[in-house]
Amino acid sequence: MEYVEVEARSVDEAISEALTKLQAGRDEVEITVLEEGTKGFLGILGSKLARVRVAKKKPLHEAKLERAIEFTSELLRHMEISARVVGEASEDTVNLRIEGDDLGILIGRKGQTLQSMQYLISLAVNRQDGEWMRINLDIGDYRARREESLRALALRAARRVQETGRRVALSAMSAAERRIVHQVLNEVSGVTTQSEGQEPYRRVVILPK
Repeated sequence: MEYVEVEARSVDEAISEALTKLQAGRDEVEITVLEEGTKGFLGILGSKLARVRVAKKKPLHEAKLERAIEFTSELLRHMEISARVVGEASEDTVNLRIEGDDLGILIGRKGQTLQSMQYLISLAVNRQDGEWMRINLDIGDYRARREESLRALALRAARRVQETGRRVALSAMSAAERRIVHQVLNEVSGVTTQSEGQEPYRRVVILPK
């Protein structure tokens, strides 16, 4: 974090000088008063300068990424699972990945444990301020493998609909997985898709167009 420490005759003067040095506005920094300063006798004898530390705030997405990695690492430690957490962030999304060996227990059946962890991390990261950011969690290459599996499943089901002219209902999926199926089949002629049912049993249905 970029910061400066400045001494001046008053706290306000020190803050003003620090903001100039950092080329930042007051809402872009965190201010710590290290010394209030005193005027001393007759404003001369025994006077002390005020001293402040002014630090630029991290961009929101960087702060959320740091918080997400710390929380996830602590969660794994409590679960006694040895793994590494890495990530990257854009303006509105934090992408986390857990790397290590034998992490199937964190994925669970059809990724249910992974989804629960992602939800928990999202709550922990976003509860401290009003700015909500999407948290995406992956474990190893599970998401890529799952997406490939869903694509193959969707295309097989679409061919069955094309051949029989009858609708096919897939098994229940998360919203993110349903979105993948919709996107894949949007490019396939002769079929259309819709979601039916209530969470957590909502599913994609493929129909002849």
